[in-house]
Amino acid sequence: MAFVISAPCIDVKDTACLNACPVDCIHPRKDQADFEFVRMLYIDPAICIDCGACVPVCPVEAIYAEDDLPYRWDHFIRVNTEYYKK
Repeated sequence: MAFVISAPCIDVKDTACLNACPVDCIHPRKDQADFEFVRMLYIDPAICIDCGACVPVCPVEAIYAEDDLPYRWDHFIRVNTEYYKK
């Protein structure tokens, strides 16, 4: 089970979660070319180690364990996964 970034991150992109992640699975970073063009941050489910370090630092409470993601945001599982298939 990975963690998922959901709707509250859209147009916020607070990077506190990037700094908290011990395995660098959240992107894009501010220094990456697509940072200013995407509307939210994404967690790579293949790299996420399920530590949850990103959850308490998210100021908009956008990060959920996949199994705890509110039903209305289930599609963000696919959204996060698709970002890394580029």
